[in-house]
Amino acid sequence: MSLGLYLSCLNASQSYWFNVAHRKQRYRSSSADFLGFISSMGSKERVDEAHKSEEKACQTQTLCLHAFSDSSHLSPAIFVYLLKECYAYGTRKATAKFRALQQQVLQILHNSPQSDPATFIVQSLYILPFLGPEYTEGFSHLVISSLRRWQTLRTVTTDSSEARKLAAQLFLDVVAGCVIHEERILIKLLEVFDIGLQDIEKALCGSDMKNGSSDTAKTFLENYIFSLVESQSYMTAVTLLEHFSFRQSGEAFLVKIIEDKQYRAAEKYAAFMGKQMLCVLVQKYIDRKMLKSAYEIIKRNNLRKEFLSVYHMCKESSLKKLAEKGCWDVAEKKTNEDRKLLQYLVYLAMEAGYFEKVDELCQRYSLEGFLKTIDSETVSQQTRYLHLSELVLEDIKWVDEVEGLHGATSHVEGCKVVGIDCEWKPNYVKGCQPNKVSIMQIASENTVFIIDLIKLFEDAPKALDSCLKRILHSPSILKLGYNLQCDLKQLAHSYGELECFKHYEMLLDIQKVFKEPRGGLSGLAEKILGAGLNKTRRNSDWEQRPLSQNQLEYAALDAAVLVYIFRHVRSQSQPASVKEGQTQVEWKSYIISCMDNTKKLKNTYSSSEEFQN
Repeated sequence: MSLGLYLSCLNASQSYWFNVAHRKQRYRSSSADFLGFISSMGSKERVDEAHKSEEKACQTQTLCLHAFSDSSHLSPAIFVYLLKECYAYGTRKATAKFRALQQQVLQILHNSPQSDPATFIVQSLYILPFLGPEYTEGFSHLVISSLRRWQTLRTVTTDSSEARKLAAQLFLDVVAGCVIHEERILIKLLEVFDIGLQDIEKALCGSDMKNGSSDTAKTFLENYIFSLVESQSYMTAVTLLEHFSFRQSGEAFLVKIIEDKQYRAAEKYAAFMGKQMLCVLVQKYIDRKMLKSAYEIIKRNNLRKEFLSVYHMCKESSLKKLAEKGCWDVAEKKTNEDRKLLQYLVYLAMEAGYFEKVDELCQRYSLEGFLKTIDSETVSQQTRYLHLSELVLEDIKWVDEVEGLHGATSHVEGCKVVGIDCEWKPNYVKGCQPNKVSIMQIASENTVFIIDLIKLFEDAPKALDSCLKRILHSPSILKLGYNLQCDLKQLAHSYGELECFKHYEMLLDIQKVFKEPRGGLSGLAEKILGAGLNKTRRNSDWEQRPLSQNQLEYAALDAAVLVYIFRHVRSQSQPASVKEGQTQVEWKSYIISCMDNTKKLKNTYSSSEEFQN
């Protein structure tokens, strides 16, 4: 805002400008005192030389600690200087420095400075700009946040009228350009000191203020907000409108903010103005095809009835994305048992050929009319998936007791080759830690053991550790996996207390053998065995007990198929995936003969011929 505009909006209060001039002079006097204080510490050359001296650093630290421990005679100028010195001599990173300084400022506020703590901070904010822009912004936020924290910790209520009066004057001086602070400091001043229209009016008009009138302050602030809008500082403008409860602006203002793509400011403004403006915002988002943003506003402000079709459209879009990722259980929960959304989810399951889910949803929620739509032609068009029965497995054994664990271990120790896979419940909350590995599948040529890691770790951790160590550390059992590094990392993260997941012997990652670029294990199975894997259960809830039969079969198939792919590699001289000119897949070179899970995974060559035949 220019000084001319600032003057023009205050014609009604000529006395204010005398006060401004007086405060400028007082501000210059304060700055002269501050600069004089610095000069008294020595010439610039001597100060620069002292900065290099450890003795000087030690003296400064002693001075700072003494001053901070007894602030009754500490002036704002000396306080600001000591803050700078403490920061300059610190050896830690900036964030750690500021945290330490905040504790020092809190100590000063608790130790009764010359004026009351709030007034002391405002006085310091008048001084801080003389440190230069490299310090002003950070230190200004530091002292205000320290004051805010002090206010929450204090047990005795103090009179803050003097501090509020001085803070209102500082607000005006910053707007007028007499004191240099960024806009965010202005907003913090208003919030921390609870500055209202009456406070601005008193600072503007002084003794000439009419009883109960705030016209001059309102005119001044409206002009300042207008200048902020012109400079596209929308968030600051909206915050001021909200703070002073100005509701004169309307839809045109909201449209201008949206056109300039300041969406956070637009949402803040609409929320302040109320339901009608929120509806306008949602419609503008819809017109711009910003359905996700529109949906968030609808959900956050309970506007579902006003935009029912949009709400369902956005929910359906979300369900479709989850279905494409195979997150059917999560998608089901997201419907919140809304029948229209459940019906849409059934259609998605039908499109994906996930008829098991179709039956499940129809039975659970009594949905009718869907099963008849699935004709033989639709079924025949679906991709054929590998079925567990095609692998001639004898049994799937669920292991959640110590006795069963010992039996499974004895069986596996008699095998030369086993397939290993793991499953865990997906976590879709951004920033949250992954869930623990729930189950481990170990497959021989005719049996799959599904080990309940969660239960066995709780009931018998020593037995679990001992048995899995016998398998995973054994140099005589070749252990197959797909994308092994991911599974091993997750196991170590989930059960770091167990020794069995810290060391491995004789691992072979099938993914590294074939370097399959697309399709994952399912694509590889389709290429090698003629049928892919149905991955619709991949992201289901693996922590539920008991697991469904479909979950058990899915888990068993993922481990068992590794053994059959490996059998094909050994028996075929020229697999389809081998490039022309090669005679065989050199799978032996990818065996990891010894691996510590705490170190980087490395491949080593095995000279053993035990697994060749």
